[in-house]
Amino acid sequence: MPLIAELRRRNVFRVAAAYLVVGWLLTEVLTTILPTLGAPNWAARAVILTFAFGFIPAVVLSWIFELTPEGIKREHEVDRSDSVTSKTGRKLDYITIAGVIFAVVFFGFFSARTADDEPPVVIASDASVAVLPFVNMSDDKDNEYFSDGLTETLLHMLAQVPDLKVAARTSSFAFKDQNRSVQDIAQALGVAHVLEGSVQRVGDRVRITAQLIRAADGFHVWSSSYDRTLDDIFGIQDEIAEKVGTSLSTSLLGAPSKEMFAGVTTTNSDAYDLYLQALKERATFSYGGLQAAERLLKGALTIDPDFMDAKSELAVNYIHQVETGLMDEQSTYPEIIAIVDQVLAVRPDDVVAQAVRVFGAAMIRANAGELTALTEIEGELEDIVASAPGVLYPRVLLVRAYKSATKLDESLVVLEDALERDPFNPAIHYELGTLHMMRRDWDAAQASLEKSLEIEPAQPNAYISLAGIALHNGDAVSYVQYSLKAVEVDPSDHELHGFLAGFLYQLGLVEEGDDFRNRVMAIAPTSEVAYRLNLLRAISLGDTDASLAAARLAVEDDIDDRRFAYGGAVQYLLRAAARSGTYEQEAAFLEEHAPGILDVYEESLPPKYKGVQFNAFDAWYVILPRDEMINRLDTLLEFAVANGFKSEQQPNAQLAILALRGEVQEAIKIGLSDVFVGSVAERLNWRQTYTQPQYEAIIADPEVQAALKRWEDEEEVMRGQVQTYLADIHAST
Repeated sequence: MPLIAELRRRNVFRVAAAYLVVGWLLTEVLTTILPTLGAPNWAARAVILTFAFGFIPAVVLSWIFELTPEGIKREHEVDRSDSVTSKTGRKLDYITIAGVIFAVVFFGFFSARTADDEPPVVIASDASVAVLPFVNMSDDKDNEYFSDGLTETLLHMLAQVPDLKVAARTSSFAFKDQNRSVQDIAQALGVAHVLEGSVQRVGDRVRITAQLIRAADGFHVWSSSYDRTLDDIFGIQDEIAEKVGTSLSTSLLGAPSKEMFAGVTTTNSDAYDLYLQALKERATFSYGGLQAAERLLKGALTIDPDFMDAKSELAVNYIHQVETGLMDEQSTYPEIIAIVDQVLAVRPDDVVAQAVRVFGAAMIRANAGELTALTEIEGELEDIVASAPGVLYPRVLLVRAYKSATKLDESLVVLEDALERDPFNPAIHYELGTLHMMRRDWDAAQASLEKSLEIEPAQPNAYISLAGIALHNGDAVSYVQYSLKAVEVDPSDHELHGFLAGFLYQLGLVEEGDDFRNRVMAIAPTSEVAYRLNLLRAISLGDTDASLAAARLAVEDDIDDRRFAYGGAVQYLLRAAARSGTYEQEAAFLEEHAPGILDVYEESLPPKYKGVQFNAFDAWYVILPRDEMINRLDTLLEFAVANGFKSEQQPNAQLAILALRGEVQEAIKIGLSDVFVGSVAERLNWRQTYTQPQYEAIIADPEVQAALKRWEDEEEVMRGQVQTYLADIHAST
């Protein structure tokens, strides 16, 4: 019998085909699924080798053995008249066909899922470039600000080339000092080209090398080096930007760029030097950094009064100082307006100056009592952002306006778009983190803040925000740890010491709190935080006379209401007056030092007074006739809603309003679902709050009583943990 015919009769070919189809199918399925199950890499290789080595034995065995109704027998033991090889062959055909059909269905389904699950591959436009931080090759490492500043100026100049995508400064700088290939960096930033170089400065001479690299193949599109005096630094910048812009425009955009590259607006190397140092100082937005940057910018403007970039940067610096408590709002915003007006007179299209002016003017109006001023500028800021979507600071100010009206979803859209344009910007990640905290999306907030610190580790504000998340989670030790880290990176910020002192006083750890309060008194004894700590310390000690004296002093000195320093003082005075029956005397004292402070019907009161009025209801609930108290509550709520207040986003406020209205059952429901279920770490003043008369029927509820008992026990445990942690730190140092 011919060999081929015998191979067919014994189903050797069918076995081989079925083995290959089924083996291939099982190999593909297993090697696809095993990694998702956490199997080691060698598992997939083992599957492939097993099926490969099994092919020859399977073919040989199909020649030697035959499958019969009585089981497997050697082929020569089977009578040809009783052979069922034809039936077996048909079964093998069915197996092969079924395997092919299953493979088509399975891989069609899996491919569709993969296409849906995997993010799309971003293909970088050829007309795109990232400017990496030029490497400081100088012996003096302090000259790094100079190389960084050169990079930033070149980036700004190239961004003026029409149709050229330039990766944002902060994202480019995220790769500083990282040993990453040009290809990896270009892929992460979504660009096709990278400009890199080095700077070596010795005295008044500087050597600069620069090369433009095509990321796909590492080809040097252009490179050059310069040996010049420092006075010629502006000419070098112009030349590098022109050559890079021309090279990219010619090869990628089809025609050489006709742009006149505008760099910094000074030709004085000393002024430029101070400006670059200022940019480096303000990078972390710390107290010390902002103050140092202000001094440097003023030095640059003393040398060159027409240095517009320095003026614009100074105006932005002042806004940050107002937000961090370094400067007073009332006097600073008019000065900010005066500075940006000078910039706009020379550069009317400067979008940062435009946005700062709009925002600053609104803040002046708000401080004069027009609390809707910020919401009224949303349209103007939206137009400015739309005109220059790649510029960050107008977006930041737009988010400030949105937040004033509690427009959190709109804020999220603005910041997420900014992050898409500049994915490695720590400031955007920080802004997103604080926004997520307002949205009570704690996991997202934690992730954003940690990413911000990963890029820029010396941000005190990010550590303080993480401390706030730790409090929400009931982790008091982590709160202290994050706060201490903030103090470490910005020791001159007295408010950071004050946060810790206030937390420890409210936790009942007076001696430990005194350590941090003493630091506040040493560096900022007249600050709002110092007034607040004097009151909290006296309350913690149970010293009523000292508490009243501290609260009255805050009112007499007419301090700002930063960190609830003024509002907390008035609240304490009114609560004490309601208990002691001296409300009329205390109200007269307040009227003497703050005329109109308790008049809820007067619309033109300073914002500080309006804020205080919400804290007066603990006394008004006891003192006033119910109809008058409710009327005042409705008046203030109408005012608050008109200014963006949304009670549904603030369970504590909902509970307080329901308690004042006497809606006990609804208040208990809100309390048990949204307030008393949280950690006591966020509400260490709970005794002072919920012992007020309007809460009496609410806290009498057995479930509320159980919740408050849990808080009491949690507070005791927390006190011991924090005390032990601080003692260990003290012992180790």
